[in-house]
Amino acid sequence: MAFNRKQKLRDNIEAIRTAFILDRENRTATTEERAILQRYCGFGGLKCILNPAKELTDAVRWAKSDLELFAPTVELHRLIRENSKDETEYKRFVDSLKASVLTAFYTPKEITDTIADVLADYSVRPARMLEPSAGVGVFVDSMLRHSPNADVMAFEKDLLTGTILRHLYPDQKMRTCGFEKIERPFNNYFDLAVSNIPFGDIAVFDAEFQRSDSFGRRSAQKTIHNYFFLKGLDAVRDGGIVAFITSQGVLNSTKTSVRNELFSQANLVSAIRLPNNLFTDNAGTEVGSDLIVLQKNLSKKEMSQDERLMTVIQTDTKTDLTDNAYFIHHPERIVHTTSKLDTDPYGKPAMVYLHEGKTAGIAGDLRRMLNEDFHYRLAMRLYSGTIWQSGTEEKVTVQKEAERPAIKLETVSSAQTVETPTEKPQPVEEKPEIEPRPKYSDGVQLSLLNLWGMTEEVSQPKTSKKKKTVKKAVTAKSTPPKPKVTVTPTAPTAKPAMENKEVKAENTAKPADPDDIYAKLDWETNPPINGFYEMMMELTPERRKELRELARQHNEKHENRTVATITPEVPREQPRQEETQPEAVAAPAVTDAPPETVATSLFPDIEPEKPKEEVADLTPRAYHRTPEMHLREGSLV
Repeated sequence: MAFNRKQKLRDNIEAIRTAFILDRENRTATTEERAILQRYCGFGGLKCILNPAKELTDAVRWAKSDLELFAPTVELHRLIRENSKDETEYKRFVDSLKASVLTAFYTPKEITDTIADVLADYSVRPARMLEPSAGVGVFVDSMLRHSPNADVMAFEKDLLTGTILRHLYPDQKMRTCGFEKIERPFNNYFDLAVSNIPFGDIAVFDAEFQRSDSFGRRSAQKTIHNYFFLKGLDAVRDGGIVAFITSQGVLNSTKTSVRNELFSQANLVSAIRLPNNLFTDNAGTEVGSDLIVLQKNLSKKEMSQDERLMTVIQTDTKTDLTDNAYFIHHPERIVHTTSKLDTDPYGKPAMVYLHEGKTAGIAGDLRRMLNEDFHYRLAMRLYSGTIWQSGTEEKVTVQKEAERPAIKLETVSSAQTVETPTEKPQPVEEKPEIEPRPKYSDGVQLSLLNLWGMTEEVSQPKTSKKKKTVKKAVTAKSTPPKPKVTVTPTAPTAKPAMENKEVKAENTAKPADPDDIYAKLDWETNPPINGFYEMMMELTPERRKELRELARQHNEKHENRTVATITPEVPREQPRQEETQPEAVAAPAVTDAPPETVATSLFPDIEPEKPKEEVADLTPRAYHRTPEMHLREGSLV
């Protein structure tokens, strides 16, 4: 069937109109509406939308061969403008359509069905499927026929095409964005990646590829088809399959770094060169393409002979024709009936392959070649490794629960896993990350209750039994007495030190139960914490002032005694007379002690002493400064 541009443009307009209606009414498509949406074929063969079509006068700038498409193009622009929120959204829709003109060549339904059928024949029924360039989902539809419960994630960068795709498959993950937006958690996730990927010298920025140490991964960003291959290979799991239809630029490129990177982590399953007239019926264009099927293998050590051939480029010196060495050595892997030497879309010499059987004949030859390649190269044990293990574990769990009292040996799965009547191993108790706390504390820090500087070392409890008499003695000694402040402070004695030594000696024998330590405290007569707060509350401002005065007198006596020991000619009666001075003194005597000695009071920060107010000197004095210029002729001079 020849490509009818006017009919294809009309189908696209009706599909876009239907998608806008479904968006506005917020509902799913009916059977008739789904048929309209499925007739959408993209704008790969409709370059007329690149021409201006805002006014009727723009028709003058159109070629005569395209004038019949002017009216539908104007209708398309009017439809998009009426369903856009503003001018910015309208431009986004139009620019997105124009950007897809060079790459939106949709694969015929017969080809996608053939690939899906061969995969299903070899038990490749993915549970997780990736479509990085979905279009309207022809590959998704073909794969869901064999795996209706598959979890599909599809990407489509074109805004209008993505809207149509979302209405065709509302139950699947259809994302209207570029494939480069896929998140890192989806690496090594999918069982199958299948698509007709875009091609061309379109650069794609990917931060992971940019930071990579591999030159092949960094250089793959310069061409979108190379990038899609490596990115798709990253997304599938070990043993997963990547089946992409791409341009001949992947295998015919003279730069072999990308192909070396591909075959360093994947096995070649099939490489088939498709005829140039594959997209003639759907896109009205002739372009060369290849079907490349790879199987990811992270434990790969070396390349096979065919894989080495695919990394080699041979050039004919007579015709200046550059081609991949694999197809030179395997011409039977080229789907065609006729061939001729011509040029590619870039004007370089290239072989043009045609198939006279149209799409049906191409699909038949493709099925035969894929069957042969899958039979010899597809490693089903590698593909089904992860799926088989998870399925076997589920079967074993179910049979163990249902047939627990059974003693005889039984086959669990196809892998002949035998369950023996051995005793169930006891689980090993692992040490938790956070150890549980005991019901009692390891020890009580008595030094925290000692508020007056009388610290003591607390030894660890011993396992030996303790006598009751020792317990009574410790009870009497362990509680520190409440301090009593007297008017005349006495010199420090060694008694507290002796008491500390006695307490330390008696505390060496600790009770076996750490909770017994609380029985030593006299909680009723003098609770440690409560006694401290009661003493603090008794210190009124007058009492604190009196204590500061006593501290100052104590410091003066200590300094005078120090001076008396250094200079014996000073009589000793002088400090004694100072001691007999009355306690209530209005102004303290001036001493040579530095002002820092006042800081020995109990609460210097709470109630500091008020500084004395200086009396201002208000006595009259003569004016001694030179009068200013503006005052010399005034009344003040």
